Formats: sequence, C-alpha cells, structure tokens
Amino acid sequence: MYEKRAVIYCSANYEIDPKFNQAARELVRAACLRGYTIVSGGTVKGTMGVVSRSVVEFGGRHRGIIPRFMKDVVFPDMDETVWTDTMAERKEAMREGTCLAVALPGGIGTMDELMETLTLAKLKKYDGKVVAFNVDGFYDPLKQFLDHLVTMKMLNQCDRDLISFPATIEEMEKYL
Repeated sequence: MYEKRAVIYCSANYEIDPKFNQAARELVRAACLRGYTIVSGGTVKGTMGVVSRSVVEFGGRHRGIIPRFMKDVVFPDMDETVWTDTMAERKEAMREGTCLAVALPGGIGTMDELMETLTLAKLKKYDGKVVAFNVDGFYDPLKQFLDHLVTMKMLNQCDRDLISFPATIEEMEKYL
C-alpha cells in the first residue's frame, strides 16, 4: 500500500508566538486524519517538538530525520528515526517519498528547507506540492518577493505558481 507522507518544516525556537504552534497542531491533526505519515526534523525543540507531540496525540505515524550531532534533542516516541551525518543529507532524507512539503512559520533553517524544495520543484526534481502555511500573514513578504521576481523577469509565473500560501487551516486542508 502506498504511504502518503508530508514533510513539515518549522521552527526549533521556543519563544515564538503561540499561534504558530497552534497552527502546527491543527496541521498535524488534519494530516493525521487523512492518513499522512508526518516527516519532520524529529526533535523536542520549539515547533518541531509541538509537531512531534501532536503526531503522538493524534495517533499518526512519525518519521524523524536527525543529524547525529543533534542526538541530545531527538524526540523519543517516533515510529522511525533516520540518522544523517549532515544537514544537507537531512534535507534530502526529509523530502524523500513525500507528496507534500509544508513550511510553517520559521527562521532561516525553515527558509532554507522551503527554498531548496521550491528550487527542486522548479527543476522537476521534487514532484510534491510545496506550501507555505501563511499563518497571520507570516509569509506575505515572501509572496511579495516572489511576485517581484516575476515582475523583474527573474522567475516565470509558472515556477512562481509552484508554491501556495494558504492562510487558514481550512485553506491548508485543500492541499492534503
């Protein structure tokens, strides 16, 4: 049987606005209800920890991808833990076998994961959906920048359209 997998990119920071962690819980709940295995960074830190705990809470399957140097923050209750040597290997393993990549609000690590995935979609090396969950307008500046790239002929509209920006869990559910 085919396993649906969704990779979730998110913050490891503990001090973010609670609304972003609530959005993470809602996303995980919706994905688990639809039978997705959640793939994440697999740590206990920040929103990653919220994702990890939510998968357990909602009875889903969880595949965590962890670089060995982060072993002290691994979430203990995953269905599968995949160890990598580098962050680059981690990103590749996180995308592997997924049909959906969702970026929750996050920092530079999340942006790196999201932009690499979008680039791979543009190059036809990732065929899943690419989504930035635009909670409370978090990704509005990125949307504006991508539109600016189209205006400046640095990005064509077809490639710009490879990423979606749903703003609510109801809009997000359309991509699940």
